[in-house]
Amino acid sequence: MTLATRRPVRRKSRTASSWRSQRRDGIEVLQVAALNRLPWLVHGFSTRRGGRSELHSARALNLGFTQWDTRAQVEVNRRLLKSSLDVEEIALITLRQIHSDVIHLVENVPLQALCGDSVVTNRPGLLLAVQTADCVPILLVDTKNRAAAAVHAGWRGTLKRIAAKTLGRMRMSYGTRSQDVIAALGPSIGQCCYEVGPEVARAFASQFSNARDWFDPFETDEEPNPLQWLSRMPAGHPAPPKKSRLDLMAANIWQLADAGVPSSQVIASPLCTSCRSDLLFSYRREGAGTGRLMAVVGIHDRK
Repeated sequence: MTLATRRPVRRKSRTASSWRSQRRDGIEVLQVAALNRLPWLVHGFSTRRGGRSELHSARALNLGFTQWDTRAQVEVNRRLLKSSLDVEEIALITLRQIHSDVIHLVENVPLQALCGDSVVTNRPGLLLAVQTADCVPILLVDTKNRAAAAVHAGWRGTLKRIAAKTLGRMRMSYGTRSQDVIAALGPSIGQCCYEVGPEVARAFASQFSNARDWFDPFETDEEPNPLQWLSRMPAGHPAPPKKSRLDLMAANIWQLADAGVPSSQVIASPLCTSCRSDLLFSYRREGAGTGRLMAVVGIHDRK
């Protein structure tokens, strides 16, 4: 099935009704109803719609410094995103993401770029951001102590439990209790589209007793077939390793629940970035020529 004819697949989700779409000046941002009810919080998950970048003969809200786009255009897009959320005055804090479990606590605008994949704060005037194009963007909000975090969880970060570790950092720094946290997991690639090799399944199996639940099928065998003729491949050409489809969202939902966040407060997007390339960017589907989405969360001091 070609890219053009592939039909979108909608994830099964009990939280689809918890999501809202906000449109302003051509910019479309996805938001969570439960977080919108907090008057001191601003948050959003960007889409590709709107913006000033030109991608595939259409306008796009690319928020990452990619090779195909100019820095000036991306800076304009970032200002448009902030304007659409009515927080032009808040400083945008981004990371140089490295697929790690490195977490930064920020109290002021950093003097240089931060390397890592999670950032937390309890200070007003800072808009925390992570960029994605298939990985899971996670916003964690402590509703009692007014603290927030933005987390980038690819398969490597998920393997390293970055979401749970971020909760731990919030607990140490702000006294956050898991039962007071709302976790919003934005659009990411779904199990329907995310093929990984047996080495990834083995890595998860070494860290999680229930890893089998997140793979379909659960393939960990990379040993060559001693009876190659059974594979119907030419002599000297063994069949490639079997692939599994990883449910990255489910793995992060489980980690948050295991860390004590009530299931009713874990709100996951039903959208697959690969299936919904009309709305979202997907590196797996579009390659290096795609853009970057941004998940943002911040605290303001408005009354």
